[in-house]
Amino acid sequence: MEWIERLNNAVNYIEENIKETIDLEEVSKITCCSTYHFQRMFAYIADIPLSEYIRRRRMSLAAVDLQNGNEKVIDISLKYGYDSPTAFNRAFKNIHGIAPSQARKEGMKLKAFPPISFKITVKGDSGMNYRIEKKEAFRIIGISEPLEVEIEKNFKIVPLMWGQAARSGTISKLASMMEGMPMGLLGVSSCNKLEHWKYYIAVTSSQPIENDLEEYIVPASTWAIFSGEGSNQSIQELEKRIITEWLPTSGYEYGNAPDIEVYLNADPEHAQYEIWIPVIKKMN
Repeated sequence: MEWIERLNNAVNYIEENIKETIDLEEVSKITCCSTYHFQRMFAYIADIPLSEYIRRRRMSLAAVDLQNGNEKVIDISLKYGYDSPTAFNRAFKNIHGIAPSQARKEGMKLKAFPPISFKITVKGDSGMNYRIEKKEAFRIIGISEPLEVEIEKNFKIVPLMWGQAARSGTISKLASMMEGMPMGLLGVSSCNKLEHWKYYIAVTSSQPIENDLEEYIVPASTWAIFSGEGSNQSIQELEKRIITEWLPTSGYEYGNAPDIEVYLNADPEHAQYEIWIPVIKKMN
């Protein structure tokens, strides 16, 4: 599986540069997908966010340095990218449960986090309903918020955004402007360029935009479209299954377009929805 090999190559790059600033654009080149998609794949497959994995690896290596050498704590903190000793102390204690100065003492318990290696075992114990569609570029209108590079932070940003949009009447307003396909309320993660990551709550529409709305053109793409129903938690579970079960054996890999959630009804606990994943056919 080529893309699993690329994920492992990306992990090797991270390991080789663990004492430096990790260049996510370089990771993107290695994996042949956006940094956003790489971080999602990493988190779903490894069950840990990329930023936390990097933090654990650095603190694991820092513990070895503290036990085996005579380097000052401040020098070790700088080695692993912490300009502030306070920040280093906090990160070290979060991982090991003790302060860096205590790690030098004989008999202290520390945690070791070895480098990760990806190997997919496809379960396939329950079916997924999907279809493949090619679609020309289409226009959406709605509201947006910037997304964080550390994607786990977006798990707080996005729900707050939906709640505010519902309370302000924006969702009802957008629903009245809906026309064209995909027909539904859309959650669009536009993350092709690192400096322009945005999340849109929007609808497909050709209507003029008003002062408090903006437009975005979703590029032409081939989409793998999965249907499901249930709570917001079930959406995340389906997304994980797409990455860990469907994608490895599908003959496709991630394309260069946003991820889209299409909400077909307004019931948050019994939602009917579709997940649109941009895909390209793997080269033989």
